[in-house]
Amino acid sequence: MNINAISAINTKSWIVILGLTLSSIFGQPFRDIKPESVGLSSKRLDRLTHQLDNYISNNKLSGGVVLVLRKGKSAYFRSFGFRDKELSDPMEKDDIFRIASQTKAIISVGIMILQEKGLLLIQDPVSKYIPEYKNTTVAESDGNGSYNVVKAKREITIRDLLTHTSGVGWGFGQAEDRWEKEEIKGWYFAHRNESIQETVKRISKLPMDAHPGEEFVYGLSVDILGALIEVISGQRLDHFLQQEIFDPLQMKDTHFFLPLEKKDRLAKVYSSTQTGIKPSDDPGKRVGVSMIGQGHYVVGPRISFSGGAGLLSTAEDFAIFLQMMLNEGKFGKKRILSRKSVELMTTNHIADIPFWSDGDGIRFGLGFALIEQLGGRGMLGSIGEFSWGGAYHSTYWVDPNEEMVVVYLTQLIPALNIDDHDKIRALIYQSIID
Repeated sequence: MNINAISAINTKSWIVILGLTLSSIFGQPFRDIKPESVGLSSKRLDRLTHQLDNYISNNKLSGGVVLVLRKGKSAYFRSFGFRDKELSDPMEKDDIFRIASQTKAIISVGIMILQEKGLLLIQDPVSKYIPEYKNTTVAESDGNGSYNVVKAKREITIRDLLTHTSGVGWGFGQAEDRWEKEEIKGWYFAHRNESIQETVKRISKLPMDAHPGEEFVYGLSVDILGALIEVISGQRLDHFLQQEIFDPLQMKDTHFFLPLEKKDRLAKVYSSTQTGIKPSDDPGKRVGVSMIGQGHYVVGPRISFSGGAGLLSTAEDFAIFLQMMLNEGKFGKKRILSRKSVELMTTNHIADIPFWSDGDGIRFGLGFALIEQLGGRGMLGSIGEFSWGGAYHSTYWVDPNEEMVVVYLTQLIPALNIDDHDKIRALIYQSIID
């Protein structure tokens, strides 16, 4: 072989290597950078790493993933502990988690997409699209240990559902017996062998916990929004989200039910005990409002798409979604929402209606909790921050003032005697040096 031929082969080889390298770089949604380049201290972030490792060694957690974005770049992205502790299977950054109520933010964006398409107004009554909600009822205490069922003072609107002021609970209100009879209690729907629309129509016939617009009642409101999306769009909820959000944002690992080829990436669920943690049962069962167990996300009916608590995702996928919100509705070249819709979603919509812990400066927008008074909560953060979390002990927040997105995923239910959420928050904010 002559020198020219060898040179040509070497050139082709370098082109292939360069192409693969560029492909891997540009295939990543966030570029890994030195934390100092975006105003965070590597040395101070080591404190976070040490704390996460302590939770593992002290048998408080099985494992998890933390992703911190600042100025749109990956300043801290770490997996720790185990995906399956019994198998000594280490957690990986791209492992998949049950994100439960983190689903709500995505569904809320779906509703705003439909408003931007001119297919609804959030002020519309739900009955305009699901007639069964025309004449809902409320269970009121009779003062003698029982209740009366009365007509709701007004119709439930889409905005009521977005703000959890519809009065729709989880079936543990005054009329708990009727919800129990219908077998609609708690947030878990993955085991159901009926469509979300069928379940939502049955909910309409049950007495609600409060009159629309009067109280913050955390419950099945966003599951009703999921059914609304199906009715208005004419698509199954999973197909709508895939088309309007997941595909444009390249959220390739976000699903209601896990494709079988990804089952080995699903993190195992654990439960807190008095002495540490233990694997949850498979599939598990409802205990109070919650599903304690591995669930039916791999093996199950795969029929009920729960807008309130049904999705599985990765830290990176969910961070893409949150960065889109921080970017005022846009990620890369894809616009999901207008700047004004994001602004409306991250504004207080419940006025002075008492929230869970009144007086802590936290209010609620359209799908997100909001910080209006920093001192009321007493923790590090910023006014204007928006956030929520999931039943399996995951959490996230977006801090526009600091251009920061934080996603923390783990699988622990119930989560007892652990301060990881507050510690992670404190250790991320103490790392800011600009």
